[in-house]
Amino acid sequence: MTYQTFLIKYGEIAIKGKNRYMFEDALVRQIRFALRSAEGTFRVHKCQGRIYVDCDGYYDYEETVEALKKVFGIVGICPVVRTEVKEFEELKKDIVAYVEKAYPDKNLTFKVESRRAKKTYPVNSMEMNCDLGEAILDAFPEMRVDVHHPDVLLNVEVREEVYIYSHIIPGPGGMPIGTNGTAMLLLSGGIDSPVAGYMVAKRGVGLDAVYFHAPPYTSERAKQKVVDLAKKVAAYTGPIRLHVVNFTDIQLSIYDKCPHDELTIIMRRYMMRIAETLAKKCGCLGLITGESIGQVASQTMQSLLVTNEVCTLPVYRPLIGFDKQEIVEISEKIDTFETSILPYEDCCTIFVAKHPVTKPKLDVIQRSEQRLSEDIDHLVEAALETTEIIEVEG
Repeated sequence: MTYQTFLIKYGEIAIKGKNRYMFEDALVRQIRFALRSAEGTFRVHKCQGRIYVDCDGYYDYEETVEALKKVFGIVGICPVVRTEVKEFEELKKDIVAYVEKAYPDKNLTFKVESRRAKKTYPVNSMEMNCDLGEAILDAFPEMRVDVHHPDVLLNVEVREEVYIYSHIIPGPGGMPIGTNGTAMLLLSGGIDSPVAGYMVAKRGVGLDAVYFHAPPYTSERAKQKVVDLAKKVAAYTGPIRLHVVNFTDIQLSIYDKCPHDELTIIMRRYMMRIAETLAKKCGCLGLITGESIGQVASQTMQSLLVTNEVCTLPVYRPLIGFDKQEIVEISEKIDTFETSILPYEDCCTIFVAKHPVTKPKLDVIQRSEQRLSEDIDHLVEAALETTEIIEVEG
């Protein structure tokens, strides 16, 4: 079967009222961007409340579908056969030919659903449904009509051309990237943070990312692992600016001057401070983390309260109520899991205490941070000034 067009189905965009065109335009832009990675020449356009991808000449079907499956806002991808508008008897032959090629096993139930967008066509929708269904039954007696729960829903749309389709490939859903601002993702080499970025991006949020690197305690392989994870996420979000912050001197200062059972919390607070500073410089509207209640010592309710205290921007935690298996399943779906479990340590795990505090008190943590007052501002400023920015594309 040769498909000349893909009909793009969207979900929430359809209920956006007067602003709907802005979301449609954003989706068209994202589709065009995504198709840059697929072999072929494509024309993405809107027509009468529909979005179509026309494939001009040769194209790679599998690459095209895979690219479209990574565009947030798409709920369904329908491969379409296009034919010229012909006399109705010729249209019957085209429909029978479509069924012949598309369904080798004819032991199926079906329903024809026609739409006559071109009102000058002499046969109306109800007549087409009946007569095309009759033509299919005559050609394939083993097939049966089921108007309630058919195995095959055969769509026939008469426009300037005739569009025939019956397959719907699921898309990722959500909203087009960029329709809800941008946010800064705290990206580590673990399983959780790439999933958190993916989930917030699915709601139309563009991503920047920050990674805290601690050489020589963390290797270049650990840094490359994070870059690779950013590439996996960028396959869905478009390009990501990854800010690599040298966190070594800050961590060593905290390690030398603060109680060791508070190390993780205090380090986390400084990560959030730095991430927020970068976020504001980049025009981001919030921070994103992969935290889940109770998963580790720094993610108890008390720890999250103390960590949040240093932030003025909102902190989005899409995994907050998920268990680990649920997070793993999403990471496998978006192809980040195998990269996340590579054995290269990040800066948090290197400096973790044997017995970290799980119920920190804010006033106690603030008193401990006062021990850092002599040089911590200088160290934070140096870390910000030496931040490396890597442009990551999926």
